[in-house]
Amino acid sequence: MDAKARNCLLQHREALEKDIKTSYIMDHMISDGFLTISEEEKVRNEPTQQQRAAMLIKMILKKDNDSYVSFYNALLHEGYKDLAALLHDGIPVVSSSSGKDSVSGITSYVRTVLCEGGVPQRPVVFVTRKKLVNAIQQKLSKLKGEPGWVTIHGMAGCGKSVLAAEAVRDHSLLEGCFPGGVHWVSVGKQDKSGLLMKLQNLCTRLDQDESFSQRLPLNIEEAKDRLRILMLRKHPRSLLILDDVWDSWVLKAFDNQCQILLTTRDKSVTDSVMGPKYVVPVESSLGKEKGLEILSLFVNMKKADLPEQAHSIIKECKGSPLVVSLIGALLRDFPNRWEYYLKQLQNKQFKRIRKSSSYDYEALDEAMSISVEMLREDIKDYYTDLSILQKDVKVPTKVLCILWDMETEEVEDILQEFVNKSLLFCDRNGKSFRYYLHDLQVDFLTEKNCSQLQDLHKKIITQFQRYHQPHTLSPDQEDCMYWYNFLAYHMASAKMHKELCALMFSLDWIKAKTELVGPAHLIHEFVEYRHILDEKDCAVSENFQEFLSLNGHLLGRQPFPNIVQLGLCEPETSEVYQQAKLQAKQEVDNGMLYLEWINKKNITNLSRLVVRPHTDAVYHACFSEDGQRIASCGADKTLQVFKAETGEKLLEIKAHEDEVLCCAFSTDDRFIATCSVDKKVKIWNSMTGELVHTYDEHSEQVNCCHFTNSSHHLLLATGSSDCFLKLWDLNQKECRNTMFGHTNSVNHCRFSPDDKLLASCSADGTLKLWDVTSANERKSINVKQFFLNSEDPQEDMEVIVKCCSWSADGARIMVAAKNKIFLWNIDSRSKVADCRGHLSWVHGVMFSPDGSSFLTSSDDQTIRLWETKKVCKNSAVMLKQEVDVVFQENEVMVLAVDHIRRLQLINGKTGQIDYLTEAQVSCCCLSPHLQYIAFGDENGAIEILELVNNRIFQSRFQHKKTVWHIQFTADEKTLISSSDDSEIQVWNWQLDKCIFLRGHQETVKDFRLLKNSRLLSWSFDGTVKVWNIITGNKEKDFVCHQGTVLSCDISHDATKFSSTSADKTAKIWNVSNGELLHLCAPLSEEGAATHGGWVTDLCFSPDGKMLLSAGGYIKWWNVVTGESSQTFYTNGTNLKKIHVSPDFKTYVTVDNLGILYILQTLE
Repeated sequence: MDAKARNCLLQHREALEKDIKTSYIMDHMISDGFLTISEEEKVRNEPTQQQRAAMLIKMILKKDNDSYVSFYNALLHEGYKDLAALLHDGIPVVSSSSGKDSVSGITSYVRTVLCEGGVPQRPVVFVTRKKLVNAIQQKLSKLKGEPGWVTIHGMAGCGKSVLAAEAVRDHSLLEGCFPGGVHWVSVGKQDKSGLLMKLQNLCTRLDQDESFSQRLPLNIEEAKDRLRILMLRKHPRSLLILDDVWDSWVLKAFDNQCQILLTTRDKSVTDSVMGPKYVVPVESSLGKEKGLEILSLFVNMKKADLPEQAHSIIKECKGSPLVVSLIGALLRDFPNRWEYYLKQLQNKQFKRIRKSSSYDYEALDEAMSISVEMLREDIKDYYTDLSILQKDVKVPTKVLCILWDMETEEVEDILQEFVNKSLLFCDRNGKSFRYYLHDLQVDFLTEKNCSQLQDLHKKIITQFQRYHQPHTLSPDQEDCMYWYNFLAYHMASAKMHKELCALMFSLDWIKAKTELVGPAHLIHEFVEYRHILDEKDCAVSENFQEFLSLNGHLLGRQPFPNIVQLGLCEPETSEVYQQAKLQAKQEVDNGMLYLEWINKKNITNLSRLVVRPHTDAVYHACFSEDGQRIASCGADKTLQVFKAETGEKLLEIKAHEDEVLCCAFSTDDRFIATCSVDKKVKIWNSMTGELVHTYDEHSEQVNCCHFTNSSHHLLLATGSSDCFLKLWDLNQKECRNTMFGHTNSVNHCRFSPDDKLLASCSADGTLKLWDVTSANERKSINVKQFFLNSEDPQEDMEVIVKCCSWSADGARIMVAAKNKIFLWNIDSRSKVADCRGHLSWVHGVMFSPDGSSFLTSSDDQTIRLWETKKVCKNSAVMLKQEVDVVFQENEVMVLAVDHIRRLQLINGKTGQIDYLTEAQVSCCCLSPHLQYIAFGDENGAIEILELVNNRIFQSRFQHKKTVWHIQFTADEKTLISSSDDSEIQVWNWQLDKCIFLRGHQETVKDFRLLKNSRLLSWSFDGTVKVWNIITGNKEKDFVCHQGTVLSCDISHDATKFSSTSADKTAKIWNVSNGELLHLCAPLSEEGAATHGGWVTDLCFSPDGKMLLSAGGYIKWWNVVTGESSQTFYTNGTNLKKIHVSPDFKTYVTVDNLGILYILQTLE
């Protein structure tokens, strides 16, 4: 250290030791790199404040010139300006070399210029924001030595002052643009006397040798003139930095041909001054990585080692530099308080997050309230009204026009004042403006105005009711989406319970909202406000929530289903059904078609929630360990995370370059693993969606992944089509173990509850158990024995088992096979239950952590949540799809075969069942007067059973292959049958004579009897033919489709007939000339055919004006316009045939889940 500097320090040692507090002085010196942590500890160990100061000065005396400069700057920065003045004369002379300081990368020249100009040191913990610093430096360069203004503006605590100081910490900028130096003035909120003092101090600093005047200026005007002369003559080409400017009148005192950089919360402050102006807006957030970096520096930890609460703190404060720094400084003193400070943030207890620092405000609430206090009195109340806004919500101007009962222009003028003062943010999308608050501003307002919140919410509801009716909101209204999303929230917050119940229990509201935003948000609201809704009527609340949960996959699709028709499928005691029936009756009077499912009381819903988060097949879904979240993945290459109770989406990640085959939560729920056809395994942060690891060692697609059950030593197992299993330690970059033994693809793997064993099942037909520690094979089990009672052929066994999941108690195992889910009791190896609901292959099953529910995921794009108890108790009879129906006056009689091969006669109106006999049949039919039943089998044999005496008649004219369809003529004397052998037989069974109709080239799919002994038949060969069943002659031949003709019908006047095909189209033809009249299969927006798959049956109404089609579901069409009149969604799909009463008012079918539907037109 220079002798001059040393002597100056020794001379004023006593004054320094008496007055300074060492804590923050040392922070600055550590930040500059001139004091070590151990030296700081040594100072802190001294018992009194004066002794600590003495120890610090003793250390500085042993250091170099730069340490002296650092100490001097720290005194200035911490407000010891008088003490700093004592040391000013001793500041060592530093050459203007560009040699950089080894610690901070700043040249000695820069250090001296900034020190003399009173520019604050870098904060104790500093993280650069290069993009913003560069933007400020570019704007300063644009001044080019001429007078002008560069404004840095942003909300409280966003780091404006730090950025301003950092921008001038640049050698080339100072030397090239501001060789006259830099002068920093902390302005703040001032009155005129305060401003005069600031100007007097600045003039004194600029005229230290008092060559211009020996007295201070007496007023602001004199000070302004003095400043102008000093800047022009004594400090030309220097930069004046005005920090924290609040008022435009303050700037006028500095408006005297200077180059000025200023920081402010109000970007309109420069409106009153002249000259070029440049603006640099500062976003309110550091960004997640920068925020974590600051915290890691404060607590002296690696960023990767920070606890989970660190991420939550950054998320909660939206990366506010002020909050992150305040909490970081506090954590340095109290390193075990992560959870405490996070809770204070979450509970909006800003007063508890305070730390004495160089920042003007010790706590966040002070920094924010000062901005609000500076608003004009006439607009303060409007800012208070914003307390009801939610976080991350952009509010259209129209909403605030309704709230304040004002014109758009008036509202925008008020809001612009808030935006100018960084109290509100504006997102401009074309002509429309949307406004939002920073999360901290929301927290501050709700805390400050907590006693008024209920009234403020009531105010917005009252205003809404003046302008709108809930269900009449139109999607083209600017504010429509806001009300759909937040009307219930405002009602609940206003404690308007009656209005909330009326809204949530309204089918009109449900329809309007789900059509626009889907069902998940509504289900969330039913859960969120359950305590209020249950007060009104617990049963009604459950009715609506169940309706939404079980129809969610339909309500999210396009075209949007008729919600009234869906409501009519609910139980008759349900409020949803009662409202739907009321609406349906009113609409039926206006010509609308609605259907009642008259036998629905026999059906039990086993699923609790059905969601459709993916746009393609869902390959896997899993619960988080706490049961609150579900993760799913699939063919659309995404990973989705949503709430288990409501289906509300939390994360959507484009996870891989190819289909994602499996996903798994870690035991502590921090991570989600995914694996894919792209051969990669990835680990994601489950809360943020951030990618943590990528593993790339498998040589084929990776089919499964599973974490250990203990988080003590977290391992991940993966299985691949390369026949190998691999174990990964998340702390290592490479695979820990590879397990050899399977001879085909490994489909699934699961750790045992104690993590000692790993089970794997493979396409080689084995289940293997591996020792996790040694990676050796322990046992190999043949899986086929679990399926000995299966209905499927034994040769299919190697592809049946997709995956399995154990219940927590280990007593049951669940297995997915085709589109069914089986539940097995391990001890007895007996099947406990099976549940059907998916429309296609099931890929994954998983129990919830407590075993009360389980998830299934399927090719049908849905994920179903089932209640285990209901599934185990369910004993529903499932019918095969080959049924026949006879309509007699008010009676509907159904002949069907159930899943245990019993032939049964069901009274459709009463539900009474008569069991007739056991039979192995491929099709069956009833005679028109219910005297006989007939059935055909897979071998081509046909039998007739006389119901009165159980006599059996067998046909000697046997088909060569499976019989697909049989039907009695009206006189019951003749039985007609069609088969895979491409032949139709007309058997007069009483005379034992048979006529053969030959002409089709492939399987005859079906036929329909017409008047005048005519028969219409259709085949896999794409043709439709008309026959005379008395002569056996073919009378007409139509080539209708490229592919298989699945169904046909002819209108009652015999002028039109319809055909459907495997090409997923339905066509209406002119009988006489074969002309195509209509094509009834336009494609929907998603590209899926309107019938939900193949159209398998058709039927004209007696008047020929309506056509009924069956396929994935049932549709009614207007024949004249070709437009759909109604759609009925069955629980299952793949309807084979639909039976229609002569008056076209009753319809009967069975879906692929074995559920019988008897539908009746509502009148």
